[in-house]
Amino acid sequence: MKFTTNIISGLPLALLLMFSSAALAQDPIQVVNNLTDEQLVNALVDNGCANISNIRISGSGGSAAQRSYSYFTSGTDFPFDSGIILSTGYAMESPGPNTEILSNGTDGWAGDSDLEEVLNISNTLNATIMEFDFVPATNHISFDYIFASEEYTSWGEQQWCDYSDGFAFLLKQAGSADPYQNLAVIPGTDTPVKVTTVRGQGFCPAANPEYFGAFNGSDSPTNYNGQTVVLTAESDVIAGTLYHIKLVIADQGDTLYDAAVFLKAKSFGSVVDLGENRMIANGNALCEGDALLLDASIPGATGYQWYRDGLPVAGATNALYSVTTAGAYSVKAQLTPTCYANGEIRIEYNLPIEDEPFFFNQCDDDDDGLTGFYLFRVGGELTRTRVEIMDINVISWHLTEAEAQTGENDLLGNGLMTPFYNTVPNQVVYARVQSDAGCIAIVATTLSTPSFSAPALAPIEVCDDNGLYTFNFTQLTADILATAPSGTWVHYFETYEDARSYSFAIQTPSSYTNTVSGGQTIYVGLTNLDGCVAIMPLQLIVHTFGEGLTDEELTLCADTSETLDAGSGFTSYSWDTDPVQTTSTITVDEPGIYTVTLTNTFGCEGSKTFTLTPSGRAKDATFEINDLTGNNNTVTVSPVGPGTYEYSIDGIDYQESPVFDQLTAGEYTIYIRDTKGCGPAYSERVFVLDYPAFFTPNGDGVNDTWRIPYSYNRPGIFVTVFDRYGKIIKGFNGYEQGWDGTYDGKPLPATDYWFLIELENGRQVRGHFAMLR
Repeated sequence: MKFTTNIISGLPLALLLMFSSAALAQDPIQVVNNLTDEQLVNALVDNGCANISNIRISGSGGSAAQRSYSYFTSGTDFPFDSGIILSTGYAMESPGPNTEILSNGTDGWAGDSDLEEVLNISNTLNATIMEFDFVPATNHISFDYIFASEEYTSWGEQQWCDYSDGFAFLLKQAGSADPYQNLAVIPGTDTPVKVTTVRGQGFCPAANPEYFGAFNGSDSPTNYNGQTVVLTAESDVIAGTLYHIKLVIADQGDTLYDAAVFLKAKSFGSVVDLGENRMIANGNALCEGDALLLDASIPGATGYQWYRDGLPVAGATNALYSVTTAGAYSVKAQLTPTCYANGEIRIEYNLPIEDEPFFFNQCDDDDDGLTGFYLFRVGGELTRTRVEIMDINVISWHLTEAEAQTGENDLLGNGLMTPFYNTVPNQVVYARVQSDAGCIAIVATTLSTPSFSAPALAPIEVCDDNGLYTFNFTQLTADILATAPSGTWVHYFETYEDARSYSFAIQTPSSYTNTVSGGQTIYVGLTNLDGCVAIMPLQLIVHTFGEGLTDEELTLCADTSETLDAGSGFTSYSWDTDPVQTTSTITVDEPGIYTVTLTNTFGCEGSKTFTLTPSGRAKDATFEINDLTGNNNTVTVSPVGPGTYEYSIDGIDYQESPVFDQLTAGEYTIYIRDTKGCGPAYSERVFVLDYPAFFTPNGDGVNDTWRIPYSYNRPGIFVTVFDRYGKIIKGFNGYEQGWDGTYDGKPLPATDYWFLIELENGRQVRGHFAMLR
């Protein structure tokens, strides 16, 4: 511990007031500090059987008032009548009342290395040690002690919860180089007893609270803040062998907050180990009818005497004693005329298991008294009827009581879900039951098959789109109970096996969805007050339209009508037209979405939707012609009409693209066809132009003029011809005859000439051509 402030000055006001005004302790312990070391050890040890030697006690030294070890006596308020105190402070300050903090000792008062090694700690101070050699008379030794400390605190800072001084009871064979064994441990463990390992719930968290005695008030018999319950240090030894024991306690880290160990007088000695107490609280009490053989055998013992509840048992003078009733048992084994080894054990018996006969009723299928029983369910009912008496479990079933006693030939050996079929009406089988304490009893169980009639259930038919439907059985349950005997319960199950075993019931019968599309058969289980079970099949049928209703998408050509057919075989039709039409077919002449609601023969409603998309023959078109490009001319079509179209330049092969490319000059007929088949194709002629590369005006009637072929349909075209010097030779419109090779009526020479073609859209095309003679 690391404290740098005055302990008292750091306490809360309420605690200071408690110290200043506390009442005197009731029956405080009394300290006697004038005994010699030998007298102190003899006060602890049962001298009748122990051979004690090599005694050494060390501590604070100094005056008697400052001795850290001493003898004490007590009144009625302390568990020990007398004993030895080993302290990290001054033993004389140990008596109550608990009105001040004990923080005695000095930094010059050394610690103990053996204690540090066994507890894995360091920097111990203020060690008090009692050690001696002894020869045990039996193979077991023990003594009783209480650990007390000022570090059991309910005030301070959270970090103080980690502080604890240390103590240990160290044992090994005398002269051995082996490490010490620590006897001061939490029972059944190797954990050392410390403030941090044994503590009740307070300011600091609890730890193994069952071994904590109390936080002490001001009227405590001792002047320590808290203490453990009475604990026993014990160990197996080898009788007749010399051992060394070292009882040591010390501060750890500093000299603050004293601790002490109180050792019970005459409790150290050789004992007879009769085993652990057999108690209900420990979970190891005996079962009804059990006998426990106690063995107090000690080599060399000359006599024994057994006691029950403190009174000698007549005739019980042997080493072995058989216990058949509860009680506190002890034994005295005489080793020498003056040496007796004692042993104690407490025996308790668990409550007996109720084994009254049990009757289980279940209806059979044909009133012959024979049916299949799920024995795990029978066992569940058996234990349920007796749960208020004791928690028990059925661990096996048998045909005979003898087999049940030994656990042989378990009827559940074929599997939990395999029913047992009785061979005679009211057959008796035997349940081997076990309590939580491990006790066994045999319960005779009669398997009865009383009569219980149940109504037949009509199928439940519903409609749903996908064959799955959420059923509500609330009304069905009410209808069944209305005609069933009083005291009947109704449960629903998915399988017959579940219903027979009354397990895995449908948890929410008010909202059960079938697991098989189209419906399935489930089972209704009825149980009456006699425990009789009846099982009725319940057919669930879910009708659907199946795959018969498929929405359709149709085309409505302009200026036409379309007949919508919902199909035959339905009991009713309702179209969402205005007014509503109720026939299987209707004729419409407007595009849009039409829905018909249908009812089939099962009364199920469905719907079908017709989507009519408008379309029609092209009514007109515009053509964007990009020509005069030298055999790479294009025509782009822009149709006018309500449909989606495809295009052809020959009336045979159609394409999605409205663009025709790589066209030579010429006359073409463009066809526009509705992709939905509405009407005949629309067609129109177009002319693709290009200029000649030469002409021969020689009067032979062939190629005598230079003009733009097919331009006669393009009156908006104007052509200007130039000579090489840019002189305008001729100008003419597209519909005119063109140039004949003359200027002012006189032939011009054969050479190259240039032209400018101005198209309707303002585009200009320039080039040149040759005149040949």
